[in-house]
Amino acid sequence: MGLRGITFILMILAMFYISEYPDLTTSDHFFMCGAYGSYIIITFGLLVEAGLEIQSDKLIEASLLGVGMILNVICSVLSFLDFIWVDVYKTQSVIKDEIIVSPGGPSDHPLSNSPGSSWSTYFKDNEVLLQIDKDVRRLCPDISFFQSATEFPCAEIVNSNGAKRLHKRVEQSVLKYSTLERRGLGVAKLSNEIRRSESLTSGDYVPLNEGSEAHWEVVERMLFLYAKLNPGQGYVQGMNEIIGPIYHTFAIDSNKEYREHAEADCFFCFTNLMAEIRDFFIRTLDETESGINYMMSRLGECVKTHDPAIWSLLEKQELRPQYYSFRWLTLLLSQEFSLPDVERIWDSLFADPNRFDFLIHICCAMILLVRDNLLSGDFASNVKLLQNFPPMDVSLILNKAAQLSRV
Repeated sequence: MGLRGITFILMILAMFYISEYPDLTTSDHFFMCGAYGSYIIITFGLLVEAGLEIQSDKLIEASLLGVGMILNVICSVLSFLDFIWVDVYKTQSVIKDEIIVSPGGPSDHPLSNSPGSSWSTYFKDNEVLLQIDKDVRRLCPDISFFQSATEFPCAEIVNSNGAKRLHKRVEQSVLKYSTLERRGLGVAKLSNEIRRSESLTSGDYVPLNEGSEAHWEVVERMLFLYAKLNPGQGYVQGMNEIIGPIYHTFAIDSNKEYREHAEADCFFCFTNLMAEIRDFFIRTLDETESGINYMMSRLGECVKTHDPAIWSLLEKQELRPQYYSFRWLTLLLSQEFSLPDVERIWDSLFADPNRFDFLIHICCAMILLVRDNLLSGDFASNVKLLQNFPPMDVSLILNKAAQLSRV
């Protein structure tokens, strides 16, 4: 198993210890954790299991600004815990093989109706993977980052002659066909043509050569693993827009050692963020207090409180928050601004202890900052304005949101 595979096992193990020791990953501290945050959690959990007393409050305090020379916690720490780590590694190493199923075997075949058939699981996984593949190939098309090669490709995958690349499982092939054309009496011409698959002509991102791996392929792998680890929720369109800024932040870090672990760190952060916003992606929970409809109604009340004139206009025009704010709230504004601006907004959003209250205030600030345009517009122009929010300095929006949050 390569370094990348071991890293994923570490991430899965970290998620286990999160549930056992939640005080390490409170909403106030989680997003300030450094690139080795997951390793800290693993080490912490293993030491506790070994019967050693750990002062978690001091560990959190030392980790707030990232793990530097104070702790110097790296993966090699685990080598000093052979009496624990060997057993843990043996039990956790099977998870990777359970997640990504390879069909086949003498007793299995593609037409098997057995619930435990590897082929059945393989085909069901491919239905999810097909949607993920389409979405990640269109991730942030305004920048070239996701179609460029990563510095640290997974050697086990990129040197497998395509056998282990996920996109190969759902890639549409190129079809060759011939047509017979008649030209006059008794004259015929045989034309050989090629019909290219839709994915090869649509302008979507294309895979790189053997030995290289594009950033969108890394994102595809993380989303597929998340869907496999969360079968009750699975993959929902829009998750690619959530994971994109997180991965981009880690992958362009100035520290090379941090960039090397971008995939593992991103998966860790994405999993924990989805634990907070997953209800936005579950339709049956839309009407609950954690659902998206409740959030949109709160936005309407916020606008009513801070600008009754705008609220009355929107009510008169029957321009409901559902018409424009569903995407704002579900995707945390990742589709309304450029990637650098999204990362700046998220920096403030995740640093706020009441981050979803602050998200409401950010959305309300966006509406109030275009109030003059709204007051002079009709229903059609106002819908277009809010659904295609105009370019704006995000510092103005964040400052306005901070003012609203203090009222």
